[in-house]
This record gives sequence, C-alpha cells and structure tokens, in this order.
Amino acid sequence: MALTLYAHPFSSYCQKVLIALYENETPFTYRKLDEDGAMAELTELWPLNRFPVLVDDGRAVIETTIIIEHLALHHPGPVRLIPQDQRAALAARFMDRFFDNHIATPQGRIVFDSIRPAEHRDPYGVAEARAMLDTAYGWLDKELAGREWAAGDAFSLADCAAAPSLFYADWTHPIGEAFVNVRAYRQRLLARPSFARAVDEARPYRSLFPLGAPDRD
Repeated sequence: MALTLYAHPFSSYCQKVLIALYENETPFTYRKLDEDGAMAELTELWPLNRFPVLVDDGRAVIETTIIIEHLALHHPGPVRLIPQDQRAALAARFMDRFFDNHIATPQGRIVFDSIRPAEHRDPYGVAEARAMLDTAYGWLDKELAGREWAAGDAFSLADCAAAPSLFYADWTHPIGEAFVNVRAYRQRLLARPSFARAVDEARPYRSLFPLGAPDRD
C-alpha cells in the first residue's frame, strides 16, 4: 500500500522516522511541510499540527515510535528495527524512550526558550535542562560501554531515536570530552547511511537553528 510522510527535513522527530524508512529502503511519498498545501493537509489529518504524520492507505499514523512500530509490523524490511526476541525488543523500546524523554526533551526546552521574548525566558528551566543533559550523557556513557548500538549489537528503533537526539543535543549542550562512549556513538550514527542521508537533506535548513548551527557535522 502507498505510504505518504508529512515531515520537515530539519525536525529531529521527522528524521527519526526518515531513518527507519531509509534503513529498509521503504518506498514512500515525501510531503515536505514547506511545500504548497502540505501543512493544510497535515492539519486535516492531525489538528494538533505535530509532525511527522504517516498516512498508510488513507489511515493516519501519529507519533514517531508508533510510526516505526507500524512500519515494522506492516512494512517490514531486512533491517529488523523491533527485535524479534521480546527481551531485546523491550530493551530497544526503553532506549527509545530514554532518547526522546531525557535527551530530546531537555534539548528542545533549551532551544524553545531561546526563541521566547526576553521577558518570558526561563533561566532556571534552562539550567535544569542542561543539568539533565549532563546526567543523561553520564548514564548513557556507562550504558554504551562495549556496545556498538544503543540496545546491543543490532541497529534498532533505539538508534533511530538516538541519532537526531544526540545530533542536536551536541549542538545545544555539547557532549563533554569525558563522555568518550557517547561521542564515539554519535560519530557511528553520523556514518550510518540512513542518518547521513537525513542530515544531508536537512543541510539547506541549518539557518533555522535558533542557537546558530555550528560549522561541523
């Protein structure tokens, strides 16, 4: 059945789903949200205007983790993003939530605070978010010792979440040199063809990054 993805190339959550699609070379129509009419179509599908949204044979599938689970169930490919073993699948799902909740969320909090009017900014909240990122980096560094990918030896849902989360987190609150395993893992993710493709597609939009995109990656 035909798949259509409503997404923006520069969005970390959109990249998470794009990685899953690219890993398995899954055919889909890419409705970029800066194209004429795409945002209006998205609003009809999901009035909360959050993206990405996947449409599969007329049915809207919403939220990134659910989209990847849907793809694994209905459009499986050679790369099994949800491990077959139930214990391994649970580990991958846990790491997926870790990256969304404890890397992407505080990273976004810092970025969104920077675009508020000065009188509405929240220095305390930003300091909390930076502290959370440092704590998360420290935990992840220990967790990654001896691992190639986030949940073990195989690329999975967890790595789809990790790649854009760590990519933008390092721009926002740099991963310290002490976190050797996290830094090396981020480089492995950047070298993964599926994520490298998503990063390249987003390059024209780097001026949109509120904190100023660094001249790297």
